[in-house]
Amino acid sequence: MSRYRFALKPRWILSHIFVLVMVVGMMRAGLWQWDRLHERREINARVEAVQEEEPAPVEGLAEPGDFDAGAELEYRPVTATGTYLADQSVLVDGADHKGAAGAWVLTPLQLPDGDVVIIKRGTVANPGQLEAVPASVETPAGEVTVEGLARPTENRPQVNLGFTKLHFQRADPPTGTLENMARTDLARLDEQIDGDVLPFYVSLRTQDPAVTAAEPLPPLPPDPSEGSHLSYTVQWVLFSAMTVVVYVLILRRRAREIEREALEAELDHAEPDTQHAPSDAPA
Repeated sequence: MSRYRFALKPRWILSHIFVLVMVVGMMRAGLWQWDRLHERREINARVEAVQEEEPAPVEGLAEPGDFDAGAELEYRPVTATGTYLADQSVLVDGADHKGAAGAWVLTPLQLPDGDVVIIKRGTVANPGQLEAVPASVETPAGEVTVEGLARPTENRPQVNLGFTKLHFQRADPPTGTLENMARTDLARLDEQIDGDVLPFYVSLRTQDPAVTAAEPLPPLPPDPSEGSHLSYTVQWVLFSAMTVVVYVLILRRRAREIEREALEAELDHAEPDTQHAPSDAPA
């Protein structure tokens, strides 16, 4: 191992630490994608299992404000009857609208008991210019009955790299009245909506009165595929393995360069002695 003694120099130690941090970060990202794959499989199994259930009224399923309870109701078919609070609708970025950029439209539905359930009504086109729900988007007046799937509050996505947490979305302002949000954060909506918000929202499937062309395009059914999590897992593992292999090759090449430089120095030092050595040939 003496040929790698150079690797104990301070600048090389810093290089080792940098590579180690990169490898650990990539492996953490791979494990996160692996966990997401298993979560996706569990979700698909749960969606398939609950599709045959009769929709349940949202009243009494969970206490308002207990936003952790919504996860237990995920993808359960539910119904709600009430009145839309159209003036308190908000946009959520990052939706797909007919294959182009769009935004979700969330509208609070006030129930007869005064509680509120958030309805994800669908998408509108948004090439990045909308700051609020357009006035052209219609909202039914009077009593409305919706049927859809219960979904839990959405938290800011992150990957725990051990030494830090990597976030993938912008943070919403903690105060003020928001008209445009990064995610369906029910706790944040509860701060600005009149009435107590239930700890789950409803992804709309059907509505009475029926959805019109002037309303948001209703959400698609849950995607039964596993997404790209497996391929991303493989990619992160390959990236980390390639980083290790390439770094080892760099160390080996540097070791060979040092040995060659040392050999050339020895030869340069030996040549003068050879030139001045006495000759045994007769004069």
